[in-house]
Amino acid sequence: MQNQIFELQYALDTFYLLMCGALVMWMTAGFTMLEAGLVRSKNTVEILTKNIALFATACTMYMICGYAIMYDGNLFLSGIAGTESLVADALATSAENGFDGDAVYSSASDFFFQVVFVATCMSIVSGAVAERMKLWSFLLFAVVMTGVIYPLEGSWTWGGKAVFGLYSLGDLGFSDFAGSGIVHMAGAAAALAGVLLLGARLGKYGSKGEIRAIPGANLPLAALGTLILWMGWFGFNGGSVLKLGDIASANSVAVVFLNTNAAAAGGAIGALLIARLIFGKADLTMLLNGALAGLVAITAEPLTPSALQATLFGMTAGIIVVLSILLLDKIKIDDPVGAISVHGVVGLFGLLIVPLTNPAASLIGQLAGAATIFAWVFVSSLIIWSIIKFVIGLRISEEEEYQGADIAECGMEAYPEFIR
Repeated sequence: MQNQIFELQYALDTFYLLMCGALVMWMTAGFTMLEAGLVRSKNTVEILTKNIALFATACTMYMICGYAIMYDGNLFLSGIAGTESLVADALATSAENGFDGDAVYSSASDFFFQVVFVATCMSIVSGAVAERMKLWSFLLFAVVMTGVIYPLEGSWTWGGKAVFGLYSLGDLGFSDFAGSGIVHMAGAAAALAGVLLLGARLGKYGSKGEIRAIPGANLPLAALGTLILWMGWFGFNGGSVLKLGDIASANSVAVVFLNTNAAAAGGAIGALLIARLIFGKADLTMLLNGALAGLVAITAEPLTPSALQATLFGMTAGIIVVLSILLLDKIKIDDPVGAISVHGVVGLFGLLIVPLTNPAASLIGQLAGAATIFAWVFVSSLIIWSIIKFVIGLRISEEEEYQGADIAECGMEAYPEFIR
C-alpha cells in the first residue's frame, strides 16, 4: 500500500510539473506575439524568427552544459539517465522509513520545467534590442546566456552554491520563489547591457532631445501576447510549488494561482489609472505592461501574501512600470517593448517586497541577491556583447534599418500584400 501511494504521488507530481512546464513553454508564444505587435511591420519576420530560434537555442545549450552548471548533472552525456534508479531508490526508502510526502518526480520533468525558464529569461532580451540588432549576433549571445551566464547565477540561488565560493545567498536570507530576480531581472540586466551598446533606433530621439513615439504595427497581436503570458504565468508560479499530490500542496497551488491572477489584475488597473492621470487618456500599451508588471512583482513570493496584498503589490508595480518606461525614455534608453522596466525595475521591486509577507526572507538578503544577480549578468553580458560587437558587429546598417530587418536579415516580409 505504501509503495502504491508513493507511485501515485510520483505520477501526480511528475505530471503536474510537465503540464506547468508546457504552460511556461507557451509563454514563448506570448513573448513572440507581444513583441511582434509592438514592433513596426517591417521588423515582424525577424522578431518571430528570433523568438523561435532563441527557444531552440536555450533548450539545446541548457541540455549540453547549463543544467550541469546549475545543478551538477549533465543530461547531454547521460541521456536523462537515472530516472529508473531514482524511482527504485525512492521506493526502497519508502518501504524502509515510510513515505513522508516529499515531492519526488522524474528527472526528465525537472529538466523540462527548468529549461523553459531559461528560454523565458532570454525572451526578455529579444524585445529590448528589437528593430536594430543583427539576428546572428543576438543568437550568438543567446548561446552564452543560456549555456553559462544564466545557469551560473541560477546555481547561486536555486542551486544553493556559494557565489564564487565566497558567500551563500541562502544564508543571508535571500528568497525568490519563482524568479522575479533569478529569471526576470537577469533577463533585463542582459538586455540593458545590449541596449547601451546598441544605441537607440533611428529617429527615436530628435536633435534637441525630443522623444518621438514609434507605434507598434499590430496592437491586437500585442494584446493577445499579453493574455497568453498571463495564462502561462500560472505554470510559471504554480509549477514552482513543485508538487500537487497532497492536501497541503494542492492548497498552496491554489493560493499561488489566486495571487498570481490578483497581482496581474492589480497591475493592469494601476497602469491604466496612472496613464490616465499622465496622458489624459487610456493607453493600451501601458495597460499591457502593467499586467505583466504585476505578474513579475508577485513571482518572487506568490504564496505568503493575501489576495488583497497581492492586488496592492500588483497595482504598485503597474504604477512603477509606467513611470520607469517614461524615465528610461527621458535618459534615451530605447526599449521598444518596455522589457527593461517590466522585468528589471519591477523584478527588483518584487524581490524587495518579499520580506513584507515572508518572515524567512530578510531585506539584506534580498538586496544582496539582487546586487549579485544584476552585477554578474550585466557585467558578463556587457563583455560578451562587446566581443560580439568587435568581431561581427551588433547593429544592422542604417540603410537596412530603414528598409527593415525582415528584408535585411530574413529576406522576406510579414505582410507583403499590404506593402506593395
